[in-house]
Amino acid sequence: MTDEQIVDNKKPSLLDGWNAAPNLVTYSRIVLVVVFLVLYVMAGAWGETNPTMRWVAAVIFIVAASTDKLDGWMARKYNQVTELGKLMDPIADKLLTCGALIVASVFAEFPWWATALFLIREIGITVMRFFVMERPGGKVIAAAWPGKLKTLFQCIGLSMLLLPLWVFDEGQATPTWLSAYYFLTYALLYVALVLCLYSGVVYLVNTFAGSKKR
Repeated sequence: MTDEQIVDNKKPSLLDGWNAAPNLVTYSRIVLVVVFLVLYVMAGAWGETNPTMRWVAAVIFIVAASTDKLDGWMARKYNQVTELGKLMDPIADKLLTCGALIVASVFAEFPWWATALFLIREIGITVMRFFVMERPGGKVIAAAWPGKLKTLFQCIGLSMLLLPLWVFDEGQATPTWLSAYYFLTYALLYVALVLCLYSGVVYLVNTFAGSKKR
C-alpha cells in the first residue's frame, strides 16, 4: 500500500477545518445561546419582571435560530463541510432549544413532561452521535429531514412563546387574539415534539442499519 493510499484511508480528524467560516458562525451561535439564556432568566416568568429584557431575549433567540441555516449554507456553498461542523451544528441547536425549554418549564410556561421528552430524545441522540463517531470507520450522521422539520417547528413555536405580546392586551384578562396566538404557539411545539420522537426513531434505525451493513 502506498503512502497516498494510507492517507486516503485515514479517518478524518474531528478537528479538521475547525476554523472554517461555517464553524465560526456555529461558535458565535453558542455564545448567543449563553446571552439569550441569561436575559431570559433575568426577565422572569413571561417577562413580567422586565418586559424589555424579554423582548431582547426573544430577538436574540430568533437571530441564533435563524443563523442555523447560514452556517449550513456556507458549508455547502464553499465546500467546507466538516465532521466538526456536522457535530457542533446540531449541538448548538440543542443548546438553544433545550435551554429555552428548560427555562420555560421552570417558569411554568411549558409543561415539564413535554420538555422531559424533548431532552431524553436530544441527549440520547447526541450521545449516539459520539458513539457512532468513535467506532472504527464511523462518521457523524447528519440530521435527516424529520429532525430538520422538528427544529423548524420548535424554533417557530419557541419564538412565539418568548415574545411578550401580553403587553398589548390593553388591560383585558385574556383577549381573544392572545388566546388564539398561544393556542397556535403550543400547537406548533407539540407538533415539534411528535417530529422530535419520530426523527429519533428514524436516526436509530438508520444508525443500526448502517452498522449491520459494515
